[in-house]
Amino acid sequence: MNKDNHINESIINDEVRAELKKERIDYMAYLPDMEVIPSDILDKVIADMDSYDYDKYTAQDVQTALSHDHITPEDFRALLSPAALPFLEQIAQKAQKTTKRFFGNSIYMFTPIYIANYCENYCIYCGFNCHNKIKRAKLNYDEIDKEMQEIAKSGLQEILILTGESRKQSSIEYIGEACKIAKKYFRVIGLEIYPLNTDEYAYLQKCGADYVTVFQETYNSDKYETLHLAGHKRIFPYRFYAQERAIRGGMRGVGFAALLGLDDFRKDALATGMHAYYLQQKYPHAEIAFSCPRLRPIINNDKINPKDVHEAQLLQVVCAYRLFMPSASITISTRECARVRDNLVNIATTKISAGVSTAIGEHSQESEDKGDAQFEIADTRSVDEVYHDLIHNGLQPVMADYLYV
Repeated sequence: MNKDNHINESIINDEVRAELKKERIDYMAYLPDMEVIPSDILDKVIADMDSYDYDKYTAQDVQTALSHDHITPEDFRALLSPAALPFLEQIAQKAQKTTKRFFGNSIYMFTPIYIANYCENYCIYCGFNCHNKIKRAKLNYDEIDKEMQEIAKSGLQEILILTGESRKQSSIEYIGEACKIAKKYFRVIGLEIYPLNTDEYAYLQKCGADYVTVFQETYNSDKYETLHLAGHKRIFPYRFYAQERAIRGGMRGVGFAALLGLDDFRKDALATGMHAYYLQQKYPHAEIAFSCPRLRPIINNDKINPKDVHEAQLLQVVCAYRLFMPSASITISTRECARVRDNLVNIATTKISAGVSTAIGEHSQESEDKGDAQFEIADTRSVDEVYHDLIHNGLQPVMADYLYV
């Protein structure tokens, strides 16, 4: 389906593929349990992406964008274009100055905790997909507590709770209890779970969750349909509106990302930025965050790599986000190696993970049935190592960016 991106379809059983094709649901039609909210942001974002001809931009367009104190949507388009690559040094310098103006030398630290890897979706690029033969596991509440105790010993005060996308195995109540446990040890709690309805986000907010991150993966709905073969995640518009439902449910912050390399990364980056931009306009109080993940190899498919998204292009996207939405938080994950992450936190990213495992139950190593990882990480440094490397680079590690009074 996506040969250029080296996603290996040989792992899909022919019989399974035929059955899925026969039962495949309309990827643009909401299912009965999915909330529909009044919003036109999806139409705006798709129109922006479809009309984006990045090859029309010139060096003069890029220089004009760099001359502006406030970057417009048109400037953002120019900064993401191929014409901007020869100006990457100037773009990075401007992004660095903008980052210092809004964040100083502060770099916020956190770690993810994967509490379950059961999934009901069939996304062919993801290690958790329901047809991938991996070891599945789900932590019970005692195991979650032990994992979080161990993480808290590192000094971290922010945690990101993740599950596979399975309501049956990871119910709203289960995730809510995990949030309540996390409140005993951490000041800030993030969620990266399956999309929910507004009332469900409100419930998790009351349980202690502060923000929600949702990867749209790709904003090209046609490509999205070919990559998501089954499960609730197949419904493109419901996933798109997850952040807006989260804000309506009381979450103070929301995160956005496309998985760079699934499709045309320039159009996906443009759509990600405009999605956040329109939502910020509609909900000025919401805290906005970006992630910039690139494809990584998974269990049973080590050939997955992003198409045309090299380090220069990754830097281009990160800097464009920073200049377009200067007060937004930008996370750089352990999908990237230590060298790349250290470079980016010196320029434009403001949040970094440390002491990371994408497997189930590896922090305390007391879980009897540990589950396999979602993807291979590239930076295995501990919290202490990342902390001291940030200081060595003249940055100030911050363990939490929010205090409740």
